[in-house]
Amino acid sequence: MAGEGIAIDAVIADFIAGAAEALSPANDADHWDIVEGQGSLFHPSYAGVSMGLIHGAQPHWLVMCHEMGRPHMRHLPHQPMVSLKDCVEANLRAAHVTSDHVQLAGFAINTSNYSEEEARAYCAEITAEFGVPATDPVRFGIADIAALLQERG
Repeated sequence: MAGEGIAIDAVIADFIAGAAEALSPANDADHWDIVEGQGSLFHPSYAGVSMGLIHGAQPHWLVMCHEMGRPHMRHLPHQPMVSLKDCVEANLRAAHVTSDHVQLAGFAINTSNYSEEEARAYCAEITAEFGVPATDPVRFGIADIAALLQERG
């Protein structure tokens, strides 16, 4: 963490949403706050923090992060991954509690264990399925997601 911020893991659970809200207050229309999520609403170890961040940040847009081919939750081989569709629906539903008009902006996909051809094909499948950009930010950049946000944001 550089500059200002809050180590959300050190915040008492009852105050996570308030801490996230304090870091991302209402702002000018041409201003973006980017709040990095933590874990997943479906990971037993991280769901509470994820929910607090979503509620407190009151997002207008969500970029879902995913690792291509991941078979189970991190460090929990008995906990299979949920479908992207279920994940998107749950996150949008959770975000809707504090943000009436929240929308899906795209997907940031970690494709590092796959060839470029496989990665591009997978991102194209996700883009076609959800109608928003899917990209590996490290390999391919985020221009399509940024363009969507600038156009619709």
